[in-house]
Amino acid sequence: MAQATDVHVARQPIFDAHLKVFGYELLFRNKIHNIYRETDGEQATHDVIVNSFLLIGIETLTNGKKAFINFTANSLKEQLPAILPPKLVAVEILEDIVPTEEIVRACRKLKKEGYLLVLDDFVFSPEYIPLVELADIIKVDFRATSSEEKRQLIQRLQGYSVKFLAEKVETQEEFKEALQMGYSYFQGYFFSKPVVMSGRNLSGYQANYFHILREISRPELEFGQIEDIIRKDVSLSYKLLKFINSPLFGFANKISSLRQALTLLGQKELKKWVSLLALKGVSSNKPGELTLQSLIRARFAENLAANKMPKSRMSNAFLMGMFSYIDVLLDRPLSEILDEIPLDDEVKNTLLGKDPSEFSMLYKVIQTYEKGDWETYSSFAKQMGVNDHDVLKSYRESLLWAHDVIICNG
Repeated sequence: MAQATDVHVARQPIFDAHLKVFGYELLFRNKIHNIYRETDGEQATHDVIVNSFLLIGIETLTNGKKAFINFTANSLKEQLPAILPPKLVAVEILEDIVPTEEIVRACRKLKKEGYLLVLDDFVFSPEYIPLVELADIIKVDFRATSSEEKRQLIQRLQGYSVKFLAEKVETQEEFKEALQMGYSYFQGYFFSKPVVMSGRNLSGYQANYFHILREISRPELEFGQIEDIIRKDVSLSYKLLKFINSPLFGFANKISSLRQALTLLGQKELKKWVSLLALKGVSSNKPGELTLQSLIRARFAENLAANKMPKSRMSNAFLMGMFSYIDVLLDRPLSEILDEIPLDDEVKNTLLGKDPSEFSMLYKVIQTYEKGDWETYSSFAKQMGVNDHDVLKSYRESLLWAHDVIICNG
């Protein structure tokens, strides 16, 4: 009997010009430790696509947004994308695919059936014009292409009904450059570093949330004090009662008292809930994807810690993930922010890249998994002693949980 194989999926958000998530590129592997020979690649593509949709579920991965998926030449010829729903899938045509008549015919059929067609890592050549005529989006590697080439490409193809996606955008300056050139979509880690290192003042509304963040980061909470803070904020009071009465908890009787809600939540869950709302409060001018990603990381870290660490450290793992984007959300240096929050030293040192530890290894596992850097992830996971099945299960549960929490606190 063939041995069952887990399917691993990482996702990278694709933003529009307003920094709203347009879709996610899905990065698949069904055998982390294997390097496929070319003859194995086609079967791998079939297995990965089919099994991934069955095992994890496209709605879980993309929350209804477009899933950008790479397809090989043979998978296009065999119309493999046609087994997937066109409203949820963007077909990425790899840069090494030769635009033969058969390939163009296959793409034309997919276009007619309603699929979004994307040319990946595009470099202009006259032979690709038949595919340009069918494409909806052209992806340009911003790191591998000169500024002059980026501009010329848009000018050369301005007569075609195609939009441009800037890929591997890693800085705010690159994002602004792409916007000015006329790019419509953006992909990369440009939001993973603080944009303004000099810092900025918080509004009174945001400062209140930051105060709450400091309070709930203390080892032991004073429920009376937390209740007083929440009672003074109509929005927090409303959202707490809405959250505790949501289907996530399933209480038979309606909860209408703040103290009762806090007691039912308990210290552990209260920290998570307040952290979420506070992060959303201080990041009102930032992409919602950052808050969602913070939640996913927090739950992912907690789940992985549950397999390898004492329960007493799981809360720290959650806070580590939750605060991993706090510098981006506040546009301030991370070291400066962490000085103001009473987190345990192991959390602070991990986020600052200091003192290698079990926590820092956990953080590296999470970061490499998110990026789909499977080879590096595999090495870190082995060092940490977590198996691929548990990591996949933890990641999938984190996606579901984070989306549910966002919906319940929307």
